[in-house]
Amino acid sequence: MLLTDEQQARLTQIAQARLEADPSCHDWDHTRRVLSCALALGRQENADLSVITASAILHDIARPVEMADQGQSDHAILGATMALDILAKENIGDDAWRHHVSECIRTHRYRSRTGEKPATPEACILFDADKLDSLGAIGLARAFHFAGKTGARVHNTAKEALNGASYGREDSAYREYLVKLQYLPDSMLTNAGRIIACQRHQFMKDFFAELDDECR
Repeated sequence: MLLTDEQQARLTQIAQARLEADPSCHDWDHTRRVLSCALALGRQENADLSVITASAILHDIARPVEMADQGQSDHAILGATMALDILAKENIGDDAWRHHVSECIRTHRYRSRTGEKPATPEACILFDADKLDSLGAIGLARAFHFAGKTGARVHNTAKEALNGASYGREDSAYREYLVKLQYLPDSMLTNAGRIIACQRHQFMKDFFAELDDECR
């Protein structure tokens, strides 16, 4: 199907309202960047751009809930259900199309609690686009933003970081790099995504080496 300008504008309005109610590193700006990146990857992969557009716009709509309960909820699982309800309420797409969008959202998370992996080209593209926004200069900015929001230290040692807990004082940007971000290039599911991820990862690796030198 084709997503009309009016339908895309309505989904944008819904997502923007939800995400701006809880400003963070997963705000509307993040969604906008993921959408732009996903569409670029989707054109290269000749994927369904309507599914990519809808799933990218709605992929983080449950983030405010997960932030509020400090990770007790899974925004990917909850967001997939919310997306189905939103699309049905707005009468966008048929049942199969809506479930395709929902599954893209359900499997976009790196630390999946269900163990499910993206199973369609569109889901793989959303996964990669979301991860690319966690790498490079923007990835560093978001990691420090999140750490500051939760009251974590500016920097710590690898031992302190790895022994720390999520949402705790040791949950620094460096901890996020050590437990997740440095592994993202290997998790990319598209060739184009993998190339960009490797470039952005090197930038982060060099940054943390310099930061560690300055702090020691």
